[in-house]
Amino acid sequence: MSSPGFGLVTAILIRYPGLVKTIGLIGGMSWESTVPYYETINRTVKERLGGHHSAEILLYSVDFAPIEEMQHEGDWHGLRDTLVEAVKRLERGGADFIVIATNTMHRVYEGIVERTHLPILHIADCVAERIKLAEMKKVALLGTLFTMEQDFYKGRLEDRHRIRVITPELDDRETIHKIIYDELTLGTIREESRDALHAVVDRLAEAGAEGAILGCTELPMLAQAKRSGIQLFDTGVIHAQKAAAIALGDADV
Repeated sequence: MSSPGFGLVTAILIRYPGLVKTIGLIGGMSWESTVPYYETINRTVKERLGGHHSAEILLYSVDFAPIEEMQHEGDWHGLRDTLVEAVKRLERGGADFIVIATNTMHRVYEGIVERTHLPILHIADCVAERIKLAEMKKVALLGTLFTMEQDFYKGRLEDRHRIRVITPELDDRETIHKIIYDELTLGTIREESRDALHAVVDRLAEAGAEGAILGCTELPMLAQAKRSGIQLFDTGVIHAQKAAAIALGDADV
């Protein structure tokens, strides 16, 4: 006969009314932009519930060095497998849905969706909601070369959400990509790079963009709304706010 305290133990999760889901957050790409995700999610929950409340978050932060290397080698299958493993760890931890805290890695979104039963909150869908609320039809997309040149992001906005997307000229795309990887992901802020970024935004506004998507979660480290004649969409903040709303039961994935 089993002694008290031994045998089957049942864990009961008790949540405060208002918090209905646990966020599985995949960060580290880079960690510089993961910090604002954590802060935004928790501030949003606190504003909604008050007091000492914060979000229920499981954070799995990857080592960015091999991620960056595989990106530039074009090893998207390897990148997919890396994130699938991260998702599985969050699944085992009890996450209810997944947030990938980066724009570029949504390149492997479909491959991850096929390998998990958890819903994954697509960053471009969250941004599209804000663009539609602003009643914009044509926006600029800034980010890594992968995000600006490949179809996984622009195509989703255009095909699924009927938003026209333009990107910078090649020289400007290369400049922004270099700033992201050589400076921002390393935590380096240079005023000349800030000037370069806003010059690109100005050229895109002249080309007819009504707003500009900061389609790399590090770009808000440089961009300043007061220096732009068009609205800037901070994708990381938008993504994090939607994640908090889902955790609170105010929205669906």
